[in-house]
Amino acid sequence: MSIASAPLPSSDRADVSAQLREALLAADFTADGLLELLGAPAYTALARSETVPALRATRGEGPLETLVRLFLLQRSVPHARVAAVLPVGPLLESGWLSAADGEGALKATVDVRPYGGPGGEDWFIVSDLGCAVGGAGGIGSHDEGVVLGVGGASTTLAGLTVRTPVASALDLGTGSGIQALHAAQHATRVTATDLNPRALHVTRLTLALSGAPEADLREGSLFEPVGDETYDLIVSNPPFVISPGARLTYRDGGMGGDDLCRSLVQQAGERLNEGGYAHFLANWQHVDGEEWTERLRSWVPRGCDAWIVQREVQDVTQYAELWLRDAGDHRTDPEEYAARYDAWLDEFDARKTRAIGFGWITLRKSGVAEPSVTIEEWPHPVEQPLGETVREFFARQDFLRAHDDAALLAGHFKLADEVVQEQVGLPGAEDPEHVVLRQHRGMRRATKVDTVGAGFAGVCDGTLSAGRILDAIAQLVGEDPVLLRDRTPAQIRLLVEQGFLEPAGA
Repeated sequence: MSIASAPLPSSDRADVSAQLREALLAADFTADGLLELLGAPAYTALARSETVPALRATRGEGPLETLVRLFLLQRSVPHARVAAVLPVGPLLESGWLSAADGEGALKATVDVRPYGGPGGEDWFIVSDLGCAVGGAGGIGSHDEGVVLGVGGASTTLAGLTVRTPVASALDLGTGSGIQALHAAQHATRVTATDLNPRALHVTRLTLALSGAPEADLREGSLFEPVGDETYDLIVSNPPFVISPGARLTYRDGGMGGDDLCRSLVQQAGERLNEGGYAHFLANWQHVDGEEWTERLRSWVPRGCDAWIVQREVQDVTQYAELWLRDAGDHRTDPEEYAARYDAWLDEFDARKTRAIGFGWITLRKSGVAEPSVTIEEWPHPVEQPLGETVREFFARQDFLRAHDDAALLAGHFKLADEVVQEQVGLPGAEDPEHVVLRQHRGMRRATKVDTVGAGFAGVCDGTLSAGRILDAIAQLVGEDPVLLRDRTPAQIRLLVEQGFLEPAGA
């Protein structure tokens, strides 16, 4: 029997889910509890699908060791040990457990993984056996229709999402339900869709086992299940992999090239309410003779501001190898692997694609005639969660759009928190070669400024207007204050846009 056709626990027994949740928490089967039991080396090894250190750490017969072996390591456990921790009867009846090979042993039917919520919540993510990222069976699967657990992409998207209270949220392509689970904490109504009915079943299990409200679950592709309905928040970690054909539902979208991601972004504009946000992870092609930034600019729907960040670029050989290994194709017959690799490269040649970009796309429904579209490359480390950083970015776009240069000079600003100044130059030199302002939170940007910009930023505490500060600087450095006022607003605008300066009182 394939993984995707194996029976799942009943999603209609809320009482059993509640009993299981209570038992898991009582045994400290939580993210913190796992770290304490396994230790950091074994805990991080498990995330790499290496189970030996975790097996060594769970040789005892305590409740937590039993649960780790049962739900994370997918080992058979003697009936008596399981019964000492879990309500075996209801769990067998509802399908969370089943009889294992060998007399008197039980095994789990799904992977159950502790996950710590942003507010310290103890959640549990359900996925198919061996399909949790970092699970006992590894990260790859040839099985069509399997439901994966939480990986780096899932947590990245969750951290990017603006978490203001909203009336309605849509999780498009919900998978194991992690985005719907996050959205349920700040949205009155959550709708979750997926082309795979098995994923909807697993999402219902994830929400119930995590003690979250039920979501409105709908089967179908892209926006088809929701018709003309609109939302305050849309999130999607879609099957964005650009591949020759749609072998695996959980990763291959079934459209040519990057058309799935393009369609998703373009169609999101008309599904967003005014002021609403849409967050996507996506892949896009770098095509010969075309600027990748212009390709993405064409995706942005009318009436939406956009912030698009390219986090990584891989050449087509790296990209093909990554996803062939993800599916375990490298473990097949060498000739079969070579044929599939060749097919990927044929696809890229046909589309004149030389590389693939990966990153984040955020839309904000502004409705203005001239929306702000920022497309940038930022492969450097950032500080998650970034949801508040994203919200502040768009707030600054509104401010800059409403303030011309004269208004900027009349405005009051303050230096953002955790910004430091670095001076670079030869030892003993009277003046630095250049000055760098660096953030230690959010995007952790760094930008070069001239001495005027550095001096301006250093005294911004909200008390004086920008114009008065520049007049004082002009007097100190012996410059014409009128000329200084003329040339400095562009630098102020950049420092505000990148978050080094904040409008006072914002």
